[in-house]
Amino acid sequence: MNTLVAESNTAHHPVVSKDRWLDERRKLLAREKELTHLHDQVARERRALPWVRVDKNYVFDTLAGPRTLADLFEGRRQLLVQHFMFAPGWEQGCKSCSYMADHNDGANPHLSQRDVTFLAVSRAPLADIERFRQRMGWKFKWVSSHGTDFNHDFGVNFTQDEMSTGEVRYNYVTQSFPLEEAPGISVFYRDDMGEVFHTYSRYGRGVEVMMHAYALLDLTPKGRDEDDLDYSMAWVRHHDRYAPEVPAKAAAAAACCRARA
Repeated sequence: MNTLVAESNTAHHPVVSKDRWLDERRKLLAREKELTHLHDQVARERRALPWVRVDKNYVFDTLAGPRTLADLFEGRRQLLVQHFMFAPGWEQGCKSCSYMADHNDGANPHLSQRDVTFLAVSRAPLADIERFRQRMGWKFKWVSSHGTDFNHDFGVNFTQDEMSTGEVRYNYVTQSFPLEEAPGISVFYRDDMGEVFHTYSRYGRGVEVMMHAYALLDLTPKGRDEDDLDYSMAWVRHHDRYAPEVPAKAAAAAACCRARA
């Protein structure tokens, strides 16, 4: 991302005494605690949602051969799926979904300790998925739902007939959407009898839960710094496609030189 970004939100920021800062910080801390408590309450309500039995026999292409949805749990009770936007015929996976996926490998060992298997699912053929996964250096498991209704059934793929109407069913409402693929996260549970249940899905900005870098940016003075972009994630690239970073001092010096020219 360009280092010389407009700093309108920081250029004339108030500067106060340490005591005044502590007073303001304590006020914000109270608000942050309210948000934490609300987050915990919503999480409890999420876990209390009813489930839906998955009766359709989905079969996925994996590096270990064909596997059913129940097989993907790998002996654990919970399955967390990233619906990764990568359609048949695409040269590469979606850059925003890739931004999400960049956070997966670090979380995976911890998820497995809490009875959760994580993987990504896309409609692209497995060979295309594997080529892209190797390019990106990811280790998490990624399977192909090519030839199945899985992505459509869980709200992240739209048929040509649906697209032709100008509106599709996404994120639990009917809305316009520019692509046949959409991002999402779905959660499943497998009981002792081997039955699989759909427990939860989220879409749209809900997928930001996987974008740890956003949570860190939200702590900084400039935040996400996206207000002047054409759309919120316009700055995001595949992590191997960012331009080499220019140190801030060197960039500022270069800008001064251009200004004098």
